[in-house]
Amino acid sequence: MLLKKLQLKTIGYKLMFVFCFSFFFTSIVSAQEIIPDAVALKPAEAPTGGKLKIDGIIATVGEYIVLDSDIDKGFLEITSQGGSVKDITRCQMLGKLLEDKLYAHQAIQDSIIVSDAEVRSMMEERLNYMVQQVGNIDKVVQYYRKNSVEEFKTYFADILKEQKLASEMRDKIIKDVEITPEEVRNFFKKIPKDELPTFGAEMEVAQIVVEPKVSKEDKQKVIDRLNSIRQDVLDGSSFATKAVLYSQDPGSSTNGGYYKMTRKTPFVKEFKDVAFSLQEGEISAPFETNFGFHIIMIDKIKGQEVELRHILISPTVSEDALKEAKERITNIRNKIVNKEVSFADAARSDSDEKETRANGGTLVNPNTQDTRFELTKMDPTLYSQVSNLKDTEISQPLLNTDDKGKKTYKIITVTNRIDEHVADYAKDYTKIKELALKEKQINAIAKWFDTKIKDTHIKIIGEYRDCSFANNWLKK
Repeated sequence: MLLKKLQLKTIGYKLMFVFCFSFFFTSIVSAQEIIPDAVALKPAEAPTGGKLKIDGIIATVGEYIVLDSDIDKGFLEITSQGGSVKDITRCQMLGKLLEDKLYAHQAIQDSIIVSDAEVRSMMEERLNYMVQQVGNIDKVVQYYRKNSVEEFKTYFADILKEQKLASEMRDKIIKDVEITPEEVRNFFKKIPKDELPTFGAEMEVAQIVVEPKVSKEDKQKVIDRLNSIRQDVLDGSSFATKAVLYSQDPGSSTNGGYYKMTRKTPFVKEFKDVAFSLQEGEISAPFETNFGFHIIMIDKIKGQEVELRHILISPTVSEDALKEAKERITNIRNKIVNKEVSFADAARSDSDEKETRANGGTLVNPNTQDTRFELTKMDPTLYSQVSNLKDTEISQPLLNTDDKGKKTYKIITVTNRIDEHVADYAKDYTKIKELALKEKQINAIAKWFDTKIKDTHIKIIGEYRDCSFANNWLKK
């Protein structure tokens, strides 16, 4: 029953992430991937099944309000993503909206600040993406049922700010929740044997990467280009505009090169070292990382956090350099096949990939920080490269192009295969730890809601007072 209880307890938690990160964040960040021309709204229905003739306020949380039409918009967002809403009641949707309002309300009480610059940056990024998907801003406005671009932007800015406040508040609640090995062990012991989870088939993978060499002349061309851009900005040009026009970083170019980071944010060391050495308004000289060459401008420093903009330009790789890299990776492969050296030793001595070189080329799953990759959840590109490999077989040289356009050659091999199996504490410690941590985070969030609901002005109006909520919104 313990695992079943955890699953039941996580229903609300799952809804939180499904609705909040999918319905609110993913839906708006990605603009549903493809926004349909029309999505029909169901009539607003009360929990009893009756019709609500007039849209109006149905709940308040602190200074925030919830309209009955907000529930319809929630269903609209999920449906437009291809999701099913048949098992989601209006009461459940309202409960999720109340959670988000309470998060945002408490974020303000805790002096969590979301700047106008952050909202503008988020707005620019999301609007650019949505327009790319549907063709023009008018279709976006029509989809969200607004009368003008300005009305939509005002509405959208409020949504983005509220989302960001809620996100920051959720992160604050769970950021210090940690799990000890003893707690993990106790969690596992409490699960009855007939309720132990089953983990799918997995594999461990290793790779050796060879980067084409870039000539000093090509590097200098990029440095000169960045210095020219830097001088233009010093002379009065907009750094953000330059980033949109010239930066090759797909993660930030559309929003003017904007990033917000702390020393714990997962950026490469060279980038963070430069970012935290600058003052507000200062622009760095060009510097190199494994992604290419950058310049950084600091927008704002807030304690241990910096808001910055950056431009990335990578040197062009010549065909001769690509050919040379392929020859080099082929020679490495031949040595391994001929048993002159092991794959792991070859990776340590010859791979150009810093992240995996020391571990003999072993890849780390970015979703779990473990070395195992579950086949059903593996990145499709990686899966296609390893799915047909036999034990100890090494792939032919593969030309790889990352999301920034950087080209490398690699060889890859499967080092271990794990069949589908019932959870084993020793073999599956990482996954069991994740389950135990999730339960502890759920408990922390539940405790937070219990406390904050008591201390916050909350009012639910009309038929929705008959709802059966997961949280004590009615303070009964």
